[in-house]
Amino acid sequence: MYSVGIAYLLWLVSGFGALGFHRFYLGKIPTGVLWMLTGGLGAVGAIYDFFTLPGQVREANIRNAIFTASTASGNHWRYVNDGNSRIVREKESIERIILKIAKENRGIFTASDVALAANISIDKAKKDLDALVSKGVAELRVRQSGTLVYTIPEMMDNDSPLEDW
Repeated sequence: MYSVGIAYLLWLVSGFGALGFHRFYLGKIPTGVLWMLTGGLGAVGAIYDFFTLPGQVREANIRNAIFTASTASGNHWRYVNDGNSRIVREKESIERIILKIAKENRGIFTASDVALAANISIDKAKKDLDALVSKGVAELRVRQSGTLVYTIPEMMDNDSPLEDW
């Protein structure tokens, strides 16, 4: 977590922001170099930073939280600066969800599995699965019990006939 106090201290120590130490601290390396080479854009940028530093620290903390959350959980996060500076979780594609389910179940799964994982209707799941079948990525098979299952052959343990679980 970045600190507003440290950012202001670095702003002060760097010649009232002219050398851009506070920008380096906040991870804004390119503009830190620019500040250093131009004296904080002729002091105009340094004065601007004095008034906007709390917001810059908040945005740096948000960027840091996104990076930490994305790397720790595998989720996809995006920073949106639309005046409210917020973090948005990007929805996974249905194909990615299907592939995860297939991997977890050794290549064999049902439309119900996909509907549950993707929080969609079974009809929508069947439509998406049928699209993968038409692309040749997945296959539709019938179990000995008569249940329809989808398979992704490359994720299956072997090519033996499909047996009931």
